[in-house]
Amino acid sequence: MITSREEWARQVPDSIKLDGLWTLDVYQSALFLSDLAWYDCGKLQAHSLGKPLAWQLVRSSGSIAANMEEGYGRGYGRDYGRFLKIALGSARETRGWYYRSRHVLVQPVIHHRISLCDQIIGSLVTLVQQQSK
Repeated sequence: MITSREEWARQVPDSIKLDGLWTLDVYQSALFLSDLAWYDCGKLQAHSLGKPLAWQLVRSSGSIAANMEEGYGRGYGRDYGRFLKIALGSARETRGWYYRSRHVLVQPVIHHRISLCDQIIGSLVTLVQQQSK
């Protein structure tokens, strides 16, 4: 189980840390959230009503970083901005799935994950605005 972002970051392979995308805090946060969701989904899977939520949560949380990676790989400009918008939509979706998971996951976990989603959303909104200029 992950206990802190710092501990988690030490486990990230160097090849990812050496990529230019790693310099964006929002990318690191998105990867971190995806790993947290993986653990959270284990708890959701244990509850019969949580199983459909788990699939949606792991998919949407993984999509945030994945779209940032794909867009960044295409270079800056219009295409990158489009993928950032998709990542933003996935971040909002993930926040919603965490809210809907509140009946299974404990309140401190829900609060932390929604707060992390809010931070990611705010950063992505700023990046999208910068790309549109």
